[in-house]
Amino acid sequence: MPDVIGAKPRPSQEQAPPPTDPVETGPLPSGAADPEASSPGAATPLPEASRYRPVNPLWELTLARIREFVREPEAVFWVFVFPVLLAIALGIAFRDTGPQKVQVAVEAGGPRGLGSGSGRLMEWLEGRPDIEVLLLSPEEAARALRTGRVSLVLQRDQSEALATGNPEAGETVSALPALPELGSEGLVYRYDPTRPDSRVARLVVDDALQRGMGREDVARVRDEAVAQPGARYIDFLIPGLVGLNLMGSGMWGLGFAVVQARTRKLLKLLAATPMRRTHFLLSFMLSRLIFLALEVVAVIGFGWIAFGVSVHGSILDLGVISLVGSMSFAGLGLLVAARPRTIEGVSGLMNLVMLPMWLLSGTFFAAGRFPEFWQPVIQALPLTALNDALRANINEGLPLASSLPDVLVMAAWGSVSFLLALRWFRWQ
Repeated sequence: MPDVIGAKPRPSQEQAPPPTDPVETGPLPSGAADPEASSPGAATPLPEASRYRPVNPLWELTLARIREFVREPEAVFWVFVFPVLLAIALGIAFRDTGPQKVQVAVEAGGPRGLGSGSGRLMEWLEGRPDIEVLLLSPEEAARALRTGRVSLVLQRDQSEALATGNPEAGETVSALPALPELGSEGLVYRYDPTRPDSRVARLVVDDALQRGMGREDVARVRDEAVAQPGARYIDFLIPGLVGLNLMGSGMWGLGFAVVQARTRKLLKLLAATPMRRTHFLLSFMLSRLIFLALEVVAVIGFGWIAFGVSVHGSILDLGVISLVGSMSFAGLGLLVAARPRTIEGVSGLMNLVMLPMWLLSGTFFAAGRFPEFWQPVIQALPLTALNDALRANINEGLPLASSLPDVLVMAAWGSVSFLLALRWFRWQ
């Protein structure tokens, strides 16, 4: 029978039509029902991608923050290596080498020189191991005292010097009794009383000369040297470096990352995802916890190995103090980075916030050196609270309850900063 024009050709028995879907023509697994045998109202099986388990946005964002930190060698250097190098430099500079020698100048020659008596004075002073004496002309001695080369100048006594002195220059003179070698004249100590080293030099030199002239002590005394590890400068420095490191890593590490994401338009894209905005900000703070233990152990461990710095308090209390301090500066870093759009802008704000704490919070020297009317402001700074709590734990071995006010100050800074950052954060 001739084929009908326009009709589809009938396939031959030798050549079967190719299957349209290899999955449908393939063998069914054991126990699986035939799709054609299913009821017309049955639901269509979900694709493979929809059967994945949902992920936690906070967890994924925290992992992303950790990967960003590890992949930046500069950040690793400033967080882990730089504090150790700083501890090495300052530990060597202020190592325990014993008290320094007192620098004293003795005037010789000229109308105000000591003349023949200078030899006996030099003999008395050079006999003391804690005094370094120089024989200089009056002009050289005055210049050495003015430039800080010496702490005290020993000169011949004159009646006009005792009457007037040099109060305009802040110098004080005091006389010794007349010496046989000097005739009817005595000696004068010329020094600046505002310099602590000059006041010490005055006491040491006077003791040496009085003993050389035959003075005897009225009461018998005995010196007992006590060297406590917690009283060294390196013991004071290590807790300050831990606090400084937590502040720097918490603020710089978070501030730069947030502003870089804003500059690259990543914040705008992330804001359009199903994540919560609190998840994004919390991921930065939680990522700090991963490296918190490493930061603290790196500095304290090096101090213990190189300088014998010991932790006298509880390790658990130390961890709590470090955790609260790290969260405090993480919140402060988010607040500083909440609005700036450029790296230059956030750098200026970071320096504006951190520089006062560098100077006032007692990192390299005690905060009590500043005037009394500054102390309420200094004690309210988060770095001051962190340094005080760390030193109370590491050096004094005090329990956490004694540092509770400092912990509350840090917690207040962290919580308030995070809430303000969440409210003012710029996503575009």
